Amino acid sequence: MAFTQRILKIEVKLTMKVGIDISAVIYGTGVSIYTKNLVENLLEIDQNNEYQLFFSSLRQNIRDWRQEIRDRGQKYNICRIPPTGLDILWNKLHIVPVEWLVGETDVFHCSDWTQPPAKKAKLITTIHDLSFLRWPETAHPKVVAAQKNRLKWVEKEADAVIAISEATKKEIIELTEIPEDKITVIYEGLPTDVGNFQFSKVKEKYNIKDKFILAMGSQAPRKNLKRLIKSYELLVTNYELKNIDLIITGRYESKDKLPKGVITTGFLDRNELLSLMQKAEVFVYPSLYEGFGLPILEAFSLETPVVTSNCSSMAEVADNAAVLVEPESVESISKGIANVLQNRQLRADLVKKGRKRLKDFSWQKTAKQTLDVYDRVLNI
Repeated sequence: MAFTQRILKIEVKLTMKVGIDISAVIYGTGVSIYTKNLVENLLEIDQNNEYQLFFSSLRQNIRDWRQEIRDRGQKYNICRIPPTGLDILWNKLHIVPVEWLVGETDVFHCSDWTQPPAKKAKLITTIHDLSFLRWPETAHPKVVAAQKNRLKWVEKEADAVIAISEATKKEIIELTEIPEDKITVIYEGLPTDVGNFQFSKVKEKYNIKDKFILAMGSQAPRKNLKRLIKSYELLVTNYELKNIDLIITGRYESKDKLPKGVITTGFLDRNELLSLMQKAEVFVYPSLYEGFGLPILEAFSLETPVVTSNCSSMAEVADNAAVLVEPESVESISKGIANVLQNRQLRADLVKKGRKRLKDFSWQKTAKQTLDVYDRVLNI
């Protein structure tokens, strides 16, 4: 009897109460994809621990997730506080311990927006990138202020920090006071919704040719789309590739008149975006800076050749499965695209290497490594 009681005590000690802020899932961003896939895979692989999912929004909801969470026997807490409210409570004033909103928890994994105080819980935060420090002029001042306030508390109180790439880890060490021994690099995985898509409707909607180059981005200078457009003009002129368009998706608007053959679609839903990626002759991702570069993996999975930058996390994610170019050189970008378009053997090799590279990334692996971090901080 005494032996059985000792075993039960050990089992209770090994069971964690894990809180996770899932507020980001509604926004359709890279952080949203990360949060959703991480949580789904944690609930899939971990049958031992108890999860308390925290969602904060004044108007938005997570109806699609509610039943799934219930089916898995886990809890969720919807808190009707807008993001600006939590920014004030947690990032600025740094009051209201997280336990007051989610209940007693051993570990709380923070989102990319707020850093709460805690009574007893070990605090873990994921840092996706530090673009708000590298490129503060490209973000809204309120966003920059919120992120800086959050980072201040991460530096002081976080028990562990997850970086989504070695490039991001290097940035954290260079730009913050977070000790290197607190940082763990855990790669993202490939979203499970990448598959076959209907291209015909998207083609008709945007009047797209059968052959096109695909890019995605925004107004942010680090997305490097102005140089990409210039490289496309060079491509048409120097390589005589006149029968191929450049499609740019995302919230990008040029003040200058766009060259013939450049089409901007604005924001696309995910199915539209992936259908374009699947049919593109080449996907070009010439960013100057990214925390990870998930679209590169998406292109690999859809067997679309990739041209991307030889810097930041892009080269790290792509490895040898993409054509790497100097992103600040219009000539380099143009030559890289031309090589892919004109060399069939290179295209075939890139597709093969892309499929192989995908084996290094999975959300189950991400979840397992994240769970290891939870275990480690709880036992420090």
